[in-house]
Amino acid sequence: MDVLILQLGLSLAIGLLVGLERGWRERDTPEGGRAAGIRTYGISGLLGGATAALGVRLDAPSILIAGFLAFTAVFAWYKARESLHDEDYSVTGTIAALGVFALGALAVVGDQRAAAAGGAALAAVLASRELLHGLLRRISWIELRSALVLAVMTAIILPLLPDRAVDPWGGFNPRQVWFFTVLTAAISFLGYIAVRVLGTTRGVLVSGLAGAVISSTAVTLSLARTARTGGDPWPLAGAAILAAGVSAIRVTAIVAIIAPAVLGVAGLAILAAFAGFAACGSLILLSRHTVSGEDAQSPRNPFEVGPLILFAVLFAVVSTVSAALSVGSSGGMVATSAISGLFDVDIAVLSALRLLGQSATVEAVGHAVLLALATNAIGRLSIAAAAGPVRFWLPLAGATVAAIALGYAAFATLPHFEWPVP
Repeated sequence: MDVLILQLGLSLAIGLLVGLERGWRERDTPEGGRAAGIRTYGISGLLGGATAALGVRLDAPSILIAGFLAFTAVFAWYKARESLHDEDYSVTGTIAALGVFALGALAVVGDQRAAAAGGAALAAVLASRELLHGLLRRISWIELRSALVLAVMTAIILPLLPDRAVDPWGGFNPRQVWFFTVLTAAISFLGYIAVRVLGTTRGVLVSGLAGAVISSTAVTLSLARTARTGGDPWPLAGAAILAAGVSAIRVTAIVAIIAPAVLGVAGLAILAAFAGFAACGSLILLSRHTVSGEDAQSPRNPFEVGPLILFAVLFAVVSTVSAALSVGSSGGMVATSAISGLFDVDIAVLSALRLLGQSATVEAVGHAVLLALATNAIGRLSIAAAAGPVRFWLPLAGATVAAIALGYAAFATLPHFEWPVP
């Protein structure tokens, strides 16, 4: 009984939460001038929970079905009268009431956490009317089509691909390659949306730093294409440089978690390179040449399937060649790290760390990690030069040279620390 009381309380709370949004929106309507307000929606949620409890207690699911149909008929009749009086054709209030009743029932006979989350999501969607309607007015058909293509790539194509290596060396995994392609497309599209909403400087900074936590290469490609299709190259280059710094910190975290002993060899050099990227990127974004979001030219949608497919093919080729070089020889670790790092520094670093304590020393793995970071920086720069204008990749080239120089100076002059290999 105590559990049932809590469940019914949740049913009531879901209705009150939705009713709060509905009541606030119609708060200026005279008393009795609307079909449903905060009390009605609260009672609707409680009614759904009570009907579901009766169905469970009497072992008769038809009670819940009949109760839902009866509630639908009564509520819809009153809302229809209100709509005729107000000349309003919106059915949102009726659908929201049906959702409240269903979620109230789910709180009793289903997962309470799912019911609570559904109630919060329903209230949030209702409260976002102006935001969603404004988005629909601003979005273009090309942007909508890009979002739909991205959804097909993610929800339909990705699950159908085999999640195993199809080459003799174990380097070409179709699902992993396509996942990276989808990731690149998503970062590109979300970065475009961020620029549209936040302006050039703030938009590229937020999207670039967030995307670099996953893939700085994909971020660089996205920003380069945005710069070529109309975006202002200067803040885009600053965001790409900061994304490169985030990539160095991400690698440091990976090494610290998997093999902290390697930080004794490579840690200070990585931090020095990060300092170079951070200083250069910050100077560019804070300089007087950085334009505001209002003054920047709005770029065209950068989402294109052709370049993404080409990128996937190149990534698959590099992964396969890298795996082939590393078969049967630990001496190929450095070459493997160099090749893998061109496109995915995480793969290169993880491959090197995997050999620690087996066929490679801490010093050798540290060298491989640093080489992977250096070649990844060169790979990013090559992508930027191929996909973006000179005003985009030239600042990135300067920052890359400075970061590599600082990293090498730290590696050559600062002492290396030694920790025992676990």
